[in-house]
Amino acid sequence: MLIVFVRAIVLYLIVLLVVRCMGKREIGQLQPFELVISIMIADLASIPMTDVGVPIFSGIIPILGLLLMHLVISYGNLKSIRFREIICGKPTILIYRGKVDEQKLKKERYTVNELQEKLRSKDVFNISDVEYAILETSGDISVILKPEKRNPTLEELNIDAKYEGLAYDLVVDGVIQYENLKKINKDYEWLEEQVSKFGFEPQQALIVTIDADNQIFCQKKGDKND
Repeated sequence: MLIVFVRAIVLYLIVLLVVRCMGKREIGQLQPFELVISIMIADLASIPMTDVGVPIFSGIIPILGLLLMHLVISYGNLKSIRFREIICGKPTILIYRGKVDEQKLKKERYTVNELQEKLRSKDVFNISDVEYAILETSGDISVILKPEKRNPTLEELNIDAKYEGLAYDLVVDGVIQYENLKKINKDYEWLEEQVSKFGFEPQQALIVTIDADNQIFCQKKGDKND
């Protein structure tokens, strides 16, 4: 039993490392080759994890081989458009200039109901509002609404937009984020002075952030809502 436990931990760490090396895509954004590799990795890891008669390296080596394959294919995708089209396919326009392309739906084995479901997931509840709907290679759908159905932008309303920028975490769970302090050209002494205005030390803070307007948000660890 202990051997199975240890093997499970080792394989978990290996799979975790491999998945991290593969990148940060969400499951719904995986390309076909990435999904295939993910499924195969899960299958390869499960066998030596539960069967102590199978050497653990019989699972680790193929998993590392799949990682290498993934890196090779990813490199090919970056370097060659033709290679990318072969491996990942091409986006398909399902709605073109407001009209559903029935042939493209059939080619992609998509029903009208499935198309409507995808549109609803994009907060589009009337198919007649859509100018273009593009089925991406990841399986997601990009939607362009008809001009009269789009929300007006600040530019179209002639309203000057205020620059917001990024809010930086300065303290997270009592840990000082020195890298972010460096980005805003501040030091620990400055941070300590700012946090002391709230009545405690930086190490006692749950979270401290600063936005582009130099507004500081600070909350102490252990504070409870009233």
